[in-house]
Amino acid sequence: MLTQLISRVRRNHGLEHATIHVLSEKHKNFSAQGNSNHKGFTLNIYGDISEDDVADAVEEAFSRMKKGEHHLAVHPNCGTVLLTTATMAALTAQATFAFEQRRQKQANMNLSVVLNALPTAVLAVVLSLIISRPIGVQLQARYTVEGDLKEMALQSIRPVQPSPITRLFQLLLTGGSQTNAKSYRITTVN
Repeated sequence: MLTQLISRVRRNHGLEHATIHVLSEKHKNFSAQGNSNHKGFTLNIYGDISEDDVADAVEEAFSRMKKGEHHLAVHPNCGTVLLTTATMAALTAQATFAFEQRRQKQANMNLSVVLNALPTAVLAVVLSLIISRPIGVQLQARYTVEGDLKEMALQSIRPVQPSPITRLFQLLLTGGSQTNAKSYRITTVN
């Protein structure tokens, strides 16, 4: 049962990404953010995209995935990629400072350790940012999304009230602009 639940979350997550891909093919100057669970996903749109355009995009994404376009499930701006990037950057920086602290035989982090390690830490973090993106995409494809929707069916696509978290993402994704935030709940069955 847990395996089925995880599979449903992964398929809904893939459909969420596919919907964003389809919207991106037809619209510019918008941001999107979503979250998936075993019942479907919520899609938050920051920009001027109509309810009909969102519904059409969900249905097109669903149809294309059912016809075999499983690659639409993977999106380069997924939280999995962002989390992988942040984790690798943080670990790389911390390892660089720890190595310098050990090299200097210092019991505690001090200004000398920080100043000596900083250039190497910056370079190491930049390298980790470069390599972490493809790693994050691979982790996403393998563990957090599924492109084969199997017997999944769309049940409903309806507007919902944007949550406080949606409003926070509106600030983060649009730089505080007055772009409208619209939220949609997409429900699936199977």
